[in-house]
Amino acid sequence: MKPLVSIIMGSTSDLPVMEKACKLLDELQVPFEVNALSAHRTPDAVEQFARTARERGLRVIIAGAGMAAALPGVIAASTTLPVIGVPIKGMLDGLDAMLSIIQMPPGIPVATVGVNGAQNAAILAVEMLALSDEPLAQRLQAYKASLKDKIEKANKELQTVQYDYKTN
Repeated sequence: MKPLVSIIMGSTSDLPVMEKACKLLDELQVPFEVNALSAHRTPDAVEQFARTARERGLRVIIAGAGMAAALPGVIAASTTLPVIGVPIKGMLDGLDAMLSIIQMPPGIPVATVGVNGAQNAAILAVEMLALSDEPLAQRLQAYKASLKDKIEKANKELQTVQYDYKTN
């Protein structure tokens, strides 16, 4: 089994956030790899990873980083694959990381999800892959339908909660 998605994080301290992407890809049966590479501490390894990603069969890269959050942009500069940046909450509640990721120069796009939004990054990656994979598209559709079911169930449960002045 060869990975289609690569999940990269600046350090293993980012794993509690990024594992949400791992779990979703696993649930939807999308082969993926996970690595810790730092744009600042291992720049040569990051560049080598990005330059060889396509030839290794990868189709989408999810890169999570906090604070200066250079990792997604550095990867995007060295590959033509889509890169999805996940800003990780750090010093300024993740605003610093988010601004670093979304402020890319023309020609080097990085799709960006919300702070700590690794699950949404995985969904976006699956949506990209599902464009040319009908069985995956069907699994994604079923997953999204389950989200609706969860909310409908929660709403029914709210109807049983009693308060003196609650009207529904």
